[in-house]
Amino acid sequence: MKKRRLVLGFLATLSIITFIDRLAIAVTGPSIQKDLGITPAEWGWVLSAYVIAYAVFEIPSGAMGDKHGYRKELTRITVWWSFFTAITAVCRNFWQLAAARFLFGLGAAGAYPNMTGVLYRWLPARERARGQGVIWAASRFGGALAPLLLVPANKHLGWQAVFVLLGVIGAVWALAWWKWFHDKPAEQPGITAAEVAEIGSDEHAGHSGTPWKQLFGLPQLWLISIAYLFYAFGSWFFFGWFPTWMVKGAGFTVDEMGLYGSIPFLLGVVGNLAGGVLCDRLAARIGNRNAYRLIASTCLVGTAALLVAMSLATSKLAIVLLAGAAFMVMDLMLPAAWAMCMSIGGRYGGTASGVMNTAGNLGGFVCSVAFGYVVAATGNYNLPLQGIALMVVLAAMIFATIDCTKGFDHKKSI
Repeated sequence: MKKRRLVLGFLATLSIITFIDRLAIAVTGPSIQKDLGITPAEWGWVLSAYVIAYAVFEIPSGAMGDKHGYRKELTRITVWWSFFTAITAVCRNFWQLAAARFLFGLGAAGAYPNMTGVLYRWLPARERARGQGVIWAASRFGGALAPLLLVPANKHLGWQAVFVLLGVIGAVWALAWWKWFHDKPAEQPGITAAEVAEIGSDEHAGHSGTPWKQLFGLPQLWLISIAYLFYAFGSWFFFGWFPTWMVKGAGFTVDEMGLYGSIPFLLGVVGNLAGGVLCDRLAARIGNRNAYRLIASTCLVGTAALLVAMSLATSKLAIVLLAGAAFMVMDLMLPAAWAMCMSIGGRYGGTASGVMNTAGNLGGFVCSVAFGYVVAATGNYNLPLQGIALMVVLAAMIFATIDCTKGFDHKKSI
């Protein structure tokens, strides 16, 4: 087997782990809120504490990977977030829980920017969008596993045991990654000269400091960051409030939530894999610029329509189908968005994607907090969902204007 396939497998496994860890708080949320006496408004802050920290350290973590290497950085952040995942088990009040989630987010920040950096150096250009599709499909598979595995685990073992077990799993991955992976393909034990040639050489493959002024001087990086901020309202609804919305807003039981709550994430796997293939094939026909922005904007308009329909539906079957379709269509654009950012950032793709994902986490923070306050003020779980649909439409409009061919490497060559 080609070594780059094993590298992609390692990254896909990490993507599964990080999303199970990320969604554990949402899936076990009803139990935690009951045990610790946390209000809806306070719960919004618990969910957003992770997002704030993730946003704060996203760019530095991406830059550290670009400078010092992804082997070291991915090991560090996985050990950190696994420790604070386990520490969640000992929290006894709102403040302790919010602090644990903040520190968890501080460690988890940079996972995807550093994975993007690995893909840039380990995959030929023609395979990078598909590589992003695999990574994000794996994350959605983790999201699907979260309710399927954690609801019964929470029921039989308690939510505290859930967080301890997840912390141990992350630590095992970090050890395996540190022992096996090498940053440069040519230095990977067992790799053939033919595969190294297939991957292609990069004269800038070594790690170096980030040219912040040049990166932040790219208009396209600012545009994609703003677009991703608005898009993140949609994704973070599913990552944070969706399980609670199902139980308290749509009338599902906790057991039903555990069963049906996984469907959007399972369909997200399909959306990401299909999106990666579609991205590469369409780009070969009409070019990266037109392909990426066409996929992103079209999918997000469709997502907004499905979210509105979901907020108006009364049948549980219709809600499940609409939620699954909304998440799948939204995820269909994700490989395009990350491939677009990879193209804009070039050899500093880890840092550039960190900038974009920071903006996304800021959007997720606003979404998580605002959703809780709207519910607390109105008692209506569907009104904020309709507001999220509007934010997704704004993201579609901005994605339609982005030219990913005007990135860092293009600018340097002029």
